[in-house]
Amino acid sequence: MFKKSLISLALLLPLFFVACSSSSEEDESNMVASNVYQLVATDGTEFNVTKQGSDFIVKGHENKVVMFDIFATWCPPCRAEAPHLSHLQKKYHQDFLVIGVTIEDEISNKDLNAFKETYHADYAIVNSPENARFYRAIASATKVGQRFPIPLMVLYKGGKYIKHYVGQTPEEMIESDIKQAIQ
Repeated sequence: MFKKSLISLALLLPLFFVACSSSSEEDESNMVASNVYQLVATDGTEFNVTKQGSDFIVKGHENKVVMFDIFATWCPPCRAEAPHLSHLQKKYHQDFLVIGVTIEDEISNKDLNAFKETYHADYAIVNSPENARFYRAIASATKVGQRFPIPLMVLYKGGKYIKHYVGQTPEEMIESDIKQAIQ
């Protein structure tokens, strides 16, 4: 009886580890895929963002200060922020990139471009199926919760978190943080 149990255990044990190994590789593959975001701007520009821990790295812009502006077109403070973010984008264009991320699921690029024109949002605004998954990841990383107020603006330098702002924020305050990050 003891011999049968030992043989059964010897046969089942390798199967258990093979199954665990295969599952772990699959989980790791899914985890890598879930940490990559392909965001597409209204003008067709693609931004590939990789999440590593609480950091978000924008491929091709690793040396820049990047601000993700999470907003909605119907939000008065978001509308008010747009020209200020455009001014900063223009002023620090070599070192600073603004990417607007709308929280609106069913909005057309035409409506977003009308927002850009009306409120002078002269920076990239992404409108892709990845938006919700992306801004939820940002909200988790910054610990603002999933029901956060907008606008939520988050600064990164080289993918590393610098600071975030909730609600309308004075341009001078954001500019001060950009200058410190650039140095």
